[in-house]
Amino acid sequence: MNAAAERLRWKTRVVAVVVILSSVAGNSALSRGMKDQAGGLFTGPFRYLEAFLNPWVVLGVSLLILWALARMALLSWADLSYVLPVTALGYVLTVLSGWVLLAEQVSWQRWAGTLLIVAGVGLVGNTPIRTTARGKAAG
Repeated sequence: MNAAAERLRWKTRVVAVVVILSSVAGNSALSRGMKDQAGGLFTGPFRYLEAFLNPWVVLGVSLLILWALARMALLSWADLSYVLPVTALGYVLTVLSGWVLLAEQVSWQRWAGTLLIVAGVGLVGNTPIRTTARGKAAG
């Protein structure tokens, strides 16, 4: 493998990890913050402002902005058909986060689905990062 291809592989892996971790942490923080909103948001307009000022919600939204930016960067050089399955590993970590950090009950069906995602990530992770010429989309 030449040096440019090796750099692309490492850059892709690092940014994929940022995408995965920012998604998991952002969604977990957002879920925690929204669960702090006793009674729900539909009891008045000030409840939305209160939710936006919740530190967990602020953290969650900030991390999800990082997720979106990192994902955009990743999609700028790697195939969509590579990025989505590889970053789907975040779903597995999100299930673990919900179970461990948020004390959610996770059924065996959810665990089985999570293991199927892991198998798919393993398969896709061993394929080329980019299959199209730069700047050209298949049409």
